[in-house]
Amino acid sequence: MADLATSLRTALDGPYAAARDAARDQLAATGVLTDPTLSLDEQRATIREALKGLASSGLSAAGFATAHGGTGDIAATLVGFEMLVHSDVSLMVKAGVQWGLFGGAIENLGTARHHAAYLPDVISGDLLGCFAMTETGHGSDVQSLETTATYDPATGEFVVDSPTPTARKDYIGGAAHDATLAAVFAQLVTAAPGETPESKGVHCLLVPIRDAEGNDLPGVTTSDCGVKGGLNGVDNGRIVFDQVRVPRQNLLDQYASVAEDGTYSSPIDNPNRRFFTMLGTLIRGRVSIAGASGAAARHALALAVRYALQRRQFGAPGSDGEVLLMDYRTHQRRLLPALARAYALQTAQNDLVATLARLQGGGSPADPKEQRELEALAAGVKAYASWHATATIQESREACGGAGYLAANRLTSLKADTDVFTTFEGDNTVLMQLVGKELLTGYADEVRGLDPVGMVSFAVSNAAEVVLERTPVAPLVARLRDATRREGDEPDLLDRGTQLSLLTDREEHLLETLARRMQAARKASSEEAFDAFNRAQDHLVHLGRAHVERVVLESFVTVVGEVEDDETRQVLDALCDLYALSVVEQDKAWFLEHRRLSISRAKNVTTSVNALCGRLRPYAGDLVDAFGIPDGLLEVEMLG
Repeated sequence: MADLATSLRTALDGPYAAARDAARDQLAATGVLTDPTLSLDEQRATIREALKGLASSGLSAAGFATAHGGTGDIAATLVGFEMLVHSDVSLMVKAGVQWGLFGGAIENLGTARHHAAYLPDVISGDLLGCFAMTETGHGSDVQSLETTATYDPATGEFVVDSPTPTARKDYIGGAAHDATLAAVFAQLVTAAPGETPESKGVHCLLVPIRDAEGNDLPGVTTSDCGVKGGLNGVDNGRIVFDQVRVPRQNLLDQYASVAEDGTYSSPIDNPNRRFFTMLGTLIRGRVSIAGASGAAARHALALAVRYALQRRQFGAPGSDGEVLLMDYRTHQRRLLPALARAYALQTAQNDLVATLARLQGGGSPADPKEQRELEALAAGVKAYASWHATATIQESREACGGAGYLAANRLTSLKADTDVFTTFEGDNTVLMQLVGKELLTGYADEVRGLDPVGMVSFAVSNAAEVVLERTPVAPLVARLRDATRREGDEPDLLDRGTQLSLLTDREEHLLETLARRMQAARKASSEEAFDAFNRAQDHLVHLGRAHVERVVLESFVTVVGEVEDDETRQVLDALCDLYALSVVEQDKAWFLEHRRLSISRAKNVTTSVNALCGRLRPYAGDLVDAFGIPDGLLEVEMLG
């Protein structure tokens, strides 16, 4: 690997270079597992065996506390999951379900008796489980799940039931074949003596679903989702419960408990706050999907750029040879802005992982405000990264022509396996609305779970304070941005402060105008207030995306500012320019409509993007080599 590529990789890997290098070594030894010619059962068997191999590698233990049999390195396990994408996306998802979701639910929602009874076997892979949250009728709306867990004080048991067809647990990884125990999310119905039983909201219980021979247990009916558009190494299935009884002790009771007589208690009085606190501990799934999306996009770009550096097409006047694909401006425009976004997203992903590890790895409860900010950022980065992966892999496939459509060249399997990331761990459009909602409400406890009508009222009373509030930024970023935000001549588009100010001003304006739209509906009826909120949903999504793009740019700017080597810094500086200006170019209509750019300056955005693509063309090979993907995982037919 060239010195420049090595230096670029150091900047990209950031604080997780050692973890990524360890994963690279393991992946180099394992090779590519993805083989679309295998049958469904063969793919699942391959991934099942690979999962057991991961358990012995130490990756599974990294995500669990030392007191529970792990090594307590949350960041290492998140980075390790991300790197698995280069070998097989199904393996990454299978590992994420087993140790991130199922194991994470037991560790974060359970107490000492659950940790001792289950986690050693979960970590070793001797106990395979599933995370039974999503239902046929409710996906992103977890608070409205229909499955019930009704406490029976006469026997000291919970009765788990699927009361309607839409209460069926659906699309559950592991439910079709491998899992023997499920972490089931259900409406917890109980009552103290003399009271009427009622739901205390969604809680999680451990429910056995299969015996050692793989047969459904009494009252449990599992079924197979069958062949999917991708990820066929993961045995997604469905579960229906018919009056299944489990001991009271199977309630994961970190945040709520039920006494023998049915009395419910919780250290968190507010039901909405309790619900979101429980879900907040399970945020690693979204962070993992964000990282996996970024890795998949980088893999696709590595294949497409390498192909463009060897494939020739059409002759140029005065030349006997044909022109390399990468020398065409259109090809540069297809791949290099996506490459810049890939770099920017990896720096933001590093920051996201670091924040999660800091908040969840200290052994004490996280600050509520910081936890909510993390949740909103994870939602936004997951949505942004998975949209980026879907678009980038498709563009990479097209950039490789018919060769890209051959299964042997991996791009089609990457596209198929990651396509569902846009709806995994929350539909992207819903998640971007969540980001906008959190910004609008200033991360306030009171608004969590409010319906649109309640949100309208709250947003108005807090709009002035919220507009002024910003997430903390690095001193370098603040200095660059603030130095540019003043009246005067239209600033230089290649000035870093200008780029930061453009994205910050857009976010602030979207936030202010959204608050005003809500204010107009403050005195309306409930129906009119709902309609007003509904009409503003596109505005919420735009705000969410603007926020994420600003945060991603700030992460990238901070990394570039810390690079000491001149050549490396110059290349990264150009990439940072390309990311910022391609964001502006994609939303050029907004900047023009709101007079943040003149017509002539808007034209210069495109001119500058083209110039940056030409400037970065000589470094295209180094830029993808810097991803550090083991060469054996990039040995495909078209690169012969």
